[in-house]
Amino acid sequence: MYKRGDLGYNSCSMAATPTTLPGPSGKPRTRRGRGGFRAIVIVFSLFVSFVVIDAFAGERGLAALVRTRQDHDRLAGEVAERKRENDRLREQIRRLKGEDPTAIEEIARRELGLIRPGERLFIIRDVTPPSQQK
Repeated sequence: MYKRGDLGYNSCSMAATPTTLPGPSGKPRTRRGRGGFRAIVIVFSLFVSFVVIDAFAGERGLAALVRTRQDHDRLAGEVAERKRENDRLREQIRRLKGEDPTAIEEIARRELGLIRPGERLFIIRDVTPPSQQK
C-alpha cells in the first residue's frame, strides 16, 4: 500500500508511519500549509526585530534618550554658569551705582591709570637681578 520512501517515523513510538496521506481523490496529499506558516513566522520575526532595533536606535529609542540626557546635563551646566555670571554682573552694577564708592575709584585706578591729588606714581621696570649680570 505504501512505498518505502513514503514512510517516516513517528516521534512517540518510532513506528513507521506514512509521510503523506491519501486525499479524497486517492492521490497523496502534500504539506502545503507549512510554507504559509513559515512565511508568517519569518514576517513576524522581522517585525519583532524591527521593533527591537527601533526601540534602541530609533528617533525615540534608547540612543535618543541617552543623547537627550547628555544634552540636558550640558545645558543645565550652561544655565548654572549664566546664573553665576548674572549674579556677578548684578553685584558689579550695584557697586557702580554709588552704593560702594571705592568701586569707581578701583576701576579708575586699574583701567584708566588715574591717581588722587597728592599721590606720587612710581613706575618700576623689570630689572635683571645682580646675580645674573656679568
